[in-house]
Amino acid sequence: MLLTADGIHPDWPAPPGVQALFTTRVGGVSVAPFDSFNLGDHVRDEPLAVEGNRERLAAITSPARPVFLQQVHGTHVVQLTPETPDGTTADACVVQGPGVVATIMVADCLPVLFTHASGTWVAAAHAGWRGLVGGVLEATARALRDAAGEGEIMAWLGPCIGPKAFEVGTEVCEAFVALDHETAAHFWPLGQGKFLADLPALARWRLQTAGITNVHGNDGSPAWCTVTQTSQFFSHRRDAATLGSTGRMAACIWIA
Repeated sequence: MLLTADGIHPDWPAPPGVQALFTTRVGGVSVAPFDSFNLGDHVRDEPLAVEGNRERLAAITSPARPVFLQQVHGTHVVQLTPETPDGTTADACVVQGPGVVATIMVADCLPVLFTHASGTWVAAAHAGWRGLVGGVLEATARALRDAAGEGEIMAWLGPCIGPKAFEVGTEVCEAFVALDHETAAHFWPLGQGKFLADLPALARWRLQTAGITNVHGNDGSPAWCTVTQTSQFFSHRRDAATLGSTGRMAACIWIA
């Protein structure tokens, strides 16, 4: 990953003109526990602080405008236009040409950015475990192929809760194994019906089933973990219980 003052820039061979960014918690105006670059307007942060942070992000992506979705852990994919309002309900989005930023907010869930080989279409998806089981990545890839036509699709996985921190119940493991028994390799039993789960590995598996093998970014190593990298990332799993809430980061992709 390439870390700058603006955030993390994916290190991947995207087509010319395709721009991407993952914001960190650093560089905004929010105060604790949203310190400081919180982009979520639904986490009890001061509205003026969130507005200021979103204006900062818009300045980074200008002249393209970030569109902030209302994410519901579903599989609906929406095509963004310059007229698409913030708050549109969807967990993935596709964009053609300049002017709009496909934007996904996270604080432990996995953001996945996509680009078509032509460099004329990009997409972004919000992939927690429910979205992965439901097929949000396959739905996004299908929407991108339907829109852009023939050509390879490349994906980048952003930071998320890491495999040493993501404790889940039996129902999560069973939901994946019911789809493909081989996914059991990405769960480690802890006893008493609890498992550790490797979210990035599960996402790579779902991408492979969608025919996408050119995948970059999060490999499950500690540097990508939102829970353990406290100074860089917000984490709902880490902070909500002790601090009451936490901020949101954004994964963004657009065409310059």
